[in-house]
Amino acid sequence: MLLRLLRTHLRPYAGNLTLVVVLQLIGTIASLYLPSLNADIIDNGVARGDTGYIVGTGGWMLGVSLVQILCTVFAVYFGAKTAALFGRDVRAAVFHQVGSFSAREVNQFGAPTLISRSTNDVTQVQMLVVTTCTMLVSAPITMVGGIVMAVREDVGLSWLVAVAVPLLAVSIGLIASRMVPQFRAMQVNIDGVNRVLREQITGIRVVRAFVREPHEIERFGAANAALTDTAVRAGRLMALVFPVVMLILNASSVAVLWFGASRVQSGAMQVGALTAFISYLIQILFSVMMATFVMIMVPRAAVCADRISEVLNTKSSVSPPVTPITAFTGRGELVFENAGFRYPGAAEPVLRDLSFSASPGQTTAVIGSTGAGKTTLLSLVPRLIDATAGRVLVDGVDVRDIEPDALWRRIGLVPQRPYLFSGTVASNLRYGNPDATDEELWHALEIAQGKDFVEAMPEQLNAPIAQGGTNVSGGQRQRLAIARALVRKPEIYLFDDSFSALDLSTDARLRAALAPVTADACVVIVAQRVSTIIGADQIVVLEDGAIVGKGTHDELLRSCPTYVEIVESQRSAEEAA
Repeated sequence: MLLRLLRTHLRPYAGNLTLVVVLQLIGTIASLYLPSLNADIIDNGVARGDTGYIVGTGGWMLGVSLVQILCTVFAVYFGAKTAALFGRDVRAAVFHQVGSFSAREVNQFGAPTLISRSTNDVTQVQMLVVTTCTMLVSAPITMVGGIVMAVREDVGLSWLVAVAVPLLAVSIGLIASRMVPQFRAMQVNIDGVNRVLREQITGIRVVRAFVREPHEIERFGAANAALTDTAVRAGRLMALVFPVVMLILNASSVAVLWFGASRVQSGAMQVGALTAFISYLIQILFSVMMATFVMIMVPRAAVCADRISEVLNTKSSVSPPVTPITAFTGRGELVFENAGFRYPGAAEPVLRDLSFSASPGQTTAVIGSTGAGKTTLLSLVPRLIDATAGRVLVDGVDVRDIEPDALWRRIGLVPQRPYLFSGTVASNLRYGNPDATDEELWHALEIAQGKDFVEAMPEQLNAPIAQGGTNVSGGQRQRLAIARALVRKPEIYLFDDSFSALDLSTDARLRAALAPVTADACVVIVAQRVSTIIGADQIVVLEDGAIVGKGTHDELLRSCPTYVEIVESQRSAEEAA
């Protein structure tokens, strides 16, 4: 998965990667040339007292050093730029993929892990790309070149290289192999911390209302301790790397001096060559260390890449049509033909055999007990989920055959839990129509009974709204969500229990103001209160996912026991009549 992810998203930047490799190659060759020049100065300049040779060769060393510095700087620059662009593309890909998910896929993953995968996981893979461009590219070049140059300086000591390099690689490889499961567990623990923290922040009012702060502190402490323990175990293994590297590096240097001294004494080797050999050995071992350092990052990046790829490879259960339909002749007639919905692996369907129609100019209400499937029914229309049986038609066309944007432009949805985005009142209302004027916003607010409280705000339409609308009351949040749908001026209005947070008088005024605005539109209302839907042209009664009654209020009182039971639970049958 890691290689596939890198290959897919680094392909557009092949030119940058080629430039990084070329610059690293030039810089590495320059670094390998420096010890040889230094050996020449010692053996041919210092030994003979030839100042001119020392100055001339020293000038060459300065020039080679400058080339190495420039190549390294530009290689790191282009490598970092490539990694940043890679991270941007992967984050965008994950974001767009999650945006295409239906409610089923979002619930399957969960919001905390989707956030972790699009932030922390992408960052880990991006760090691997940076280190690969800046370290891993030069490491094999340095290793091969260093071995060649070391053997060129003295063949008799080359056996030390053959011992030190495999010893270092095997030692670090063993440590890295034990780190893989720790990194995998760490990502899961990060998800756990994010989940608990998100629940506590979102539900802070509930926590305080029930005085559960100590319990929540314990929950977070347990999740945090699990992450800490895993991170400590991984950190201990990582901490072993550098002592092992330095031990082998220093032991190798001592061995070179020990065996090299006798060769210098016997005249088989010059002092400059010995110095150069030590430099090459250090370069070789450092290149092995850099390569293994990158390899240590590979396990964690591989885990993160698997998690990212899992999101990217998950197909939404709501897929766009192959040949989408964009043209319509009707005004928003909604028809359910034996529609049903079943979750994968569920023993019983949530909805079954739903057949009814909602016509333009009429109000259709859906009522039923908790868990009857009302919200699921409404979700089938804008394709938040797709029907697993039967069809849902808009103007005679199956919603699965309609181009998604064309379908959504015809629908104004007010969800059961109205959500507002951080910004202003105006920016939230313009989610319904980005081109809406201020006059249109005020008109929608007036209909939604929200004009008074918005006018009371100092900034009015520019009044700030916190994330989720937490700085306004539940009723104000619902009225703003209703106004947002009104700004769109759709052909189909879907109100999912959108009046529950309103008092009876505000509810009545809002419904009276809605009537002329939605006179030509198809209106579907899911409600719990009978008073909200008593005047609907058609009321559909759901029980256990099936329709058990259909008709007007008076007709259902005479023919539907379930509806009568709902009415009597709210007020007596005489009051309802």
